[in-house]
Amino acid sequence: MRVRGFSGAEPGSFSGREMRNPLHIRHFRDRFSDQTTQRSRNLLPRKRMNEAALSHPLIIQGGMGVGVSNWVLAKAVAMRGQMGVVSGTCIDSLLVRRLQDGDIGGHIRRAMEHFPLPEVSAAVLKSYFLPEGRAPGEPYKAVPMYRQVVGRVREQLTVLSSFVEVWLAKEGHDGVVGINLLTKVQMPNLATLYGAMLAGVDYVLMGAGIPKDIPGVLDRFARHEPASMKFDVEGLGRDETQLLHFDPRVHSEAPPVEITRPFFLPIIASNSLATMLARKASGRVDGFIIEAPTAGGHNAPPRGEIVYNERGEPIYGQRDVVDLEKMKDHGLPFWLAGGSGSPEKLAEALDAGAAGIQVGTLFAYAEESGVTPELKRNVIRQAQEDTIDVVTDSRASPTGFPFKVAQVPGTLSQLPVYQQRERVCDLGYLRESYKDERGRVNYRCAAEPVDTYVKKGGKVEDTVGRKCLCNALFATIGHAQVRDEGVEEAPLITSGDELKNIRRFIGSDRTGYTAGEVVDYLLSGVQRLTSGFSYGRQTAHT
Repeated sequence: MRVRGFSGAEPGSFSGREMRNPLHIRHFRDRFSDQTTQRSRNLLPRKRMNEAALSHPLIIQGGMGVGVSNWVLAKAVAMRGQMGVVSGTCIDSLLVRRLQDGDIGGHIRRAMEHFPLPEVSAAVLKSYFLPEGRAPGEPYKAVPMYRQVVGRVREQLTVLSSFVEVWLAKEGHDGVVGINLLTKVQMPNLATLYGAMLAGVDYVLMGAGIPKDIPGVLDRFARHEPASMKFDVEGLGRDETQLLHFDPRVHSEAPPVEITRPFFLPIIASNSLATMLARKASGRVDGFIIEAPTAGGHNAPPRGEIVYNERGEPIYGQRDVVDLEKMKDHGLPFWLAGGSGSPEKLAEALDAGAAGIQVGTLFAYAEESGVTPELKRNVIRQAQEDTIDVVTDSRASPTGFPFKVAQVPGTLSQLPVYQQRERVCDLGYLRESYKDERGRVNYRCAAEPVDTYVKKGGKVEDTVGRKCLCNALFATIGHAQVRDEGVEEAPLITSGDELKNIRRFIGSDRTGYTAGEVVDYLLSGVQRLTSGFSYGRQTAHT
């Protein structure tokens, strides 16, 4: 990861300066003092600007959508004392597809029984639950696509869906759970946040945009008050503003449960964005996740004029390097993400003053993640054979953000598979909003049929190479939509640049691993550093 502020210490070790620092020794003593209690709280203290002593996890499991970071994965990580994170992207469509597949294990229905508005749960079950699952070749029943203003029932489905995912992730333990949302996917986000807060979510993580309004939204939702946020609409005049609204009182006159305001961690890729959010956000920012362009999923575009390499990938330069020394000036904790999935990188991050790391790729292929077992095996095998490749595709995402695509046979990363797919946009989470010729807010997606996009004022050149990430990512987790003649949507896999390094972790002869093994592996370097102290938990396995 290319960030200023890293020491030149050998991998897996802190500098002598760091280990002589009494503050750091106290951190490690606190961190490892009681093996029994700290197993569920592997936390590193930090100071807020008001000098209050708070604690945050050392490792954040990346929030990978759609449904890769599911409740099973998040729960497994949280139970090991780190931050488990569920993805909130497309969470409502994910819930109804699980119900239509029969809710294997009954977990979704069990969580729905705890939703504080039981009439909503009953209505959703009536509409979508199929006890025997879908018949072979039967398409999923879709939910109405989001718009700036949707009906009460549509909002309630979204609130319920995020509640269920967070509730299941938090069930049966006292670890911490976060939810990750894309700022760019604006329209469902308010309802998604409220549902997650009803379930007691501990952290909210948001990237792929500038989530300036979100801290104030969290403040208001914690009091069950209505909240609004700016709605990005292309073509508005200088003095025009559009808003998105959500009012909890529409769904329940009295507060259904007591809510605690979660910590808010925006995902940033520049010092300037961190400074703007720290100074001008609508409420309290509790820290930052600094994401390098080596991370999987959507990446921030390079700053300045974009130059591409021979593979068509955007080239990142010195302007895209985050200065960690300047980050410290905010007095807020920060975690490093993108190429951080190793014990050495965790040690380097701590040495550079970070609170820890966020790791996605290693967790994405753990047994607990939502990726189908077949795709996991294929990717792991390719990594072990050193044949896996990850491309930063500047054209794949309809959002216009660069998007990491793992080159895996049978997926949309392969040109013939992409060309065979009939273009359709029937989920619509990545549509852009624009002001049409009649002055109304309308919606279009660069991955929809080309003629349809152009009729809506879009440019034909913007459609080239665009992939329907919504449908492809659902296929990646085993919920592919069925098209004409029984053809299923093809999957697409996104991973960070260091995907091939999985072989270093798993070796050459294994076919799978667990999230707990990932946590132990990442912590092993820090645990070795404490071997000279009698602070408890000093080995990778306890």
